[in-house]
Amino acid sequence: MYDKKLLQLMIREKALKFGDFTLASGKTAKYYLDCRQITLDSVGAKLIGEGFLDLLPMGEVFPQAVGGMVIGADPITAAIITVAAFRNIPLKGFMVRKQSKGHGTDQFVEGPIVSGDHLVIVEDVVTTGGSSLKAVEHVLAVGGIVDGVVAIIDRLEGGAEAFAEKGYIFRSLFTVRDFGIEP
Repeated sequence: MYDKKLLQLMIREKALKFGDFTLASGKTAKYYLDCRQITLDSVGAKLIGEGFLDLLPMGEVFPQAVGGMVIGADPITAAIITVAAFRNIPLKGFMVRKQSKGHGTDQFVEGPIVSGDHLVIVEDVVTTGGSSLKAVEHVLAVGGIVDGVVAIIDRLEGGAEAFAEKGYIFRSLFTVRDFGIEP
């Protein structure tokens, strides 16, 4: 059973840092959310897997796979598909590389997905949505059908709007307001 309050407490105590930071989007911020402190913790991973499974039905069909940009999405994907297995929910995972391998099959997308699979992109923290939209591009290129994007935390800095503009559903377990931060 998903314990949202416990996950929120873990994020507040282990992942939320204050100072001067440059984000992946290039923006500067007075706080940073290092969600790897949670996604790579056994209790945190379980909570995230449970919470994300509750967010996944994004349309008429339950997605066949979840995944996102390496490295951040990898432990999230693993948590979701592991919890899904305990619930007897068939679900595959995939990874999207920032660059193709340059050898072997030279793919951007790795995993057991096939053209026509319904997929959901997973993310730890969404700011502008740029990383997730890049993952969407690569997944569409291999024939995936993207139903939406889910994140642990939405920084409320344009990501949700960027997804909506492209026609994707977006959901998050938390927003920065859940931690007393106004964007």
